Amino acid sequence: MKEQQILEAVKTHLGVSDLNSMQRAVLRAWPRGGDMVVYSPTGTGKTLAYAIPVLKSMMPACGQLQAVVIVPSRELAMQVGGVMRSIATEYKVSLCYGGHDSRDEKASLSVVPDIIVATPGRLLDHILRRSVDVGSTRLLVLDEFDKSLELGFEEEMQSIIAKMKKLSRRILTSATEIAEMPSYLRLNNPNVLNFVEGAQQSQDRRLSTWLVRSHEPDKLLALLRLLYVLPDGKTIVFVNYRDAARRVYDFLREKHISAGIYHGELDQVEREKVVALLANGSFQVMVSTDLGARGLDIEDVKHIIHYHLPTSPEAFTHRNGRTARVEAMGDAYVILGPNETLPEWIVIDKELGIPADVKPRKIVAPMATLHFSAGRKEKISRGDIVGFIANNSHVQASEIGKIDVNDHYALVAVPARKSAEAIVDLNRAKIKSRKVRISLARIKS
Repeated sequence: MKEQQILEAVKTHLGVSDLNSMQRAVLRAWPRGGDMVVYSPTGTGKTLAYAIPVLKSMMPACGQLQAVVIVPSRELAMQVGGVMRSIATEYKVSLCYGGHDSRDEKASLSVVPDIIVATPGRLLDHILRRSVDVGSTRLLVLDEFDKSLELGFEEEMQSIIAKMKKLSRRILTSATEIAEMPSYLRLNNPNVLNFVEGAQQSQDRRLSTWLVRSHEPDKLLALLRLLYVLPDGKTIVFVNYRDAARRVYDFLREKHISAGIYHGELDQVEREKVVALLANGSFQVMVSTDLGARGLDIEDVKHIIHYHLPTSPEAFTHRNGRTARVEAMGDAYVILGPNETLPEWIVIDKELGIPADVKPRKIVAPMATLHFSAGRKEKISRGDIVGFIANNSHVQASEIGKIDVNDHYALVAVPARKSAEAIVDLNRAKIKSRKVRISLARIKS
């Protein structure tokens, strides 16, 4: 693809009109040739930084796999896959990751994709089952490769890369510098671009860190009062344990707080749904374990709340990385119990005093999400959904919010005040000459 064509797709489908300084630097350095290592903090737009040069280097679709992006987590696979599918308009992009129906993946791979985005274990499984051949791959991206090494994927990645006989260029990205590159990567005098220090300083300037004191060891009331005084906006509350996530979530729901929950016991569809509902404005608060501190790219998260103190400086950094992303501003709030000591690596900018008699208020979401029981595999597109809703309900096309079309279901944000009536109306109609069950999207705790 030509660069101007890619940039137009980025603007049209992702709403990004201007690349940031890191992304421009990567794009300028790419024509020099050779391998590249890009160090840049989380939230700085690394996916776009490598996606554009990769697409520039691809030949027209030729029935062979040209590029592979390996990521350490299913959440990051979905995020990267979404970006690639949005801008790689001339190519087929397939996603392979655990928790995803492998039969759907195998069917998708039966027509050879141009680009694969995958976690190491699932990609190696497809290779060994001969449902994909990576021998023709010329371009390899290892996104957040430091995490892959931490999570023990080294043997799997070594096996995968050994089968890429025609590999000509590699891009490695990471938020953390490592002392020595593994030899199996076969890097050839790579061009190293390091944006960690400057980007971290920029994020620190955009992020304000507040101390909130809880006078009781149980911090639930302190959290509730904090939510009452914060301006409305997407908020992630981080806890250290799954049981604590459920307890905090149940408490907030009892207090009429629009909230969701995210942790490792949820199946993959539920995780996708929770993230989609926070991203599209169907709830204001997400209670999450540190699973949500990595790999989630949700636009416009305004507040990060550390209900439990993070267990390490890295956990603190990654939690905070969910806000103040790219050029946005954000706030982090650390709730400190009466018997707790603030770690020295948490630097507080200000202390927020909250009156004990702060006035309670309902925190409600402006949007609600409709669940369509059909998706990409049933040939349902975003355009189909917009026309269907606008023509068969009182929801106007301009009122329809974010639309997420997955393999076998779709999630569509509509104004909350119109959602109940819309469900009744839409279940009476057909989309693309077929009946599809439509309901209000709900999440499991």
